[in-house]
Amino acid sequence: MTDVPTQTIDSAIKAIDQTDSVKEIQQALASARKHLKSLPDDADPVKTARALLDVAEPLLGLGRGEEAWTHAREAFSVFIDYEKWQDAVEAADILYQCEQPDSIAALGQGIWIAVTYPVKAQSTVTLINAVIDETPDDSDGAAVAAMAAHYIAGLRTEGKDKDSLTFLTTQMIARVAKRHRGIEDQATLDVWIEMLQLNDIPELFKRLATILDVMVEDKWWFDRDELRAKLPVN
Repeated sequence: MTDVPTQTIDSAIKAIDQTDSVKEIQQALASARKHLKSLPDDADPVKTARALLDVAEPLLGLGRGEEAWTHAREAFSVFIDYEKWQDAVEAADILYQCEQPDSIAALGQGIWIAVTYPVKAQSTVTLINAVIDETPDDSDGAAVAAMAAHYIAGLRTEGKDKDSLTFLTTQMIARVAKRHRGIEDQATLDVWIEMLQLNDIPELFKRLATILDVMVEDKWWFDRDELRAKLPVN
């Protein structure tokens, strides 16, 4: 019996796995579309928006970013109108992953919502981490983003969730420091944080706001002043 090269076997297995995965995503898309179509015209707008997002996710998984964008963008607007902030952040994450012309603007707006409102810390960290990926190695913007993520992780979590998420955000800070200045030890990291004034929390979030303004480029899809006016005084 002729031996079949291991590499050929591995490639064949991967091809089968990928085919199965695509089939599963296609099935999920068909199911999501069926559910969306079944909703009556007078259905709860938020439920309809969530159904739109359920369609957008498998579309994204199939590499159909433009179609996914259309569904997620409509859903995002509904979530903002009905003040469903967690849903809005999840829609913004999908919009970012669609890699469309306004995807960076969507990311910036998702982060603004995630920072302004008490959404899940993990969701906030996920979006902010994307800023690090999009930021040049020598830019202070990545450092600001990483420290903001760390602060929010500590503020919005408790117990084991806090330990695991702050460990992740600590690693994000270390990664940024290494690529920014080649820093690999704690003492130099502490000096770097002081030097960049990353431990001044009010100033940190002012700088993050400036970064978001640059990302969005006046393409805001909602009125920030109006939303700020609705926030509790304390």
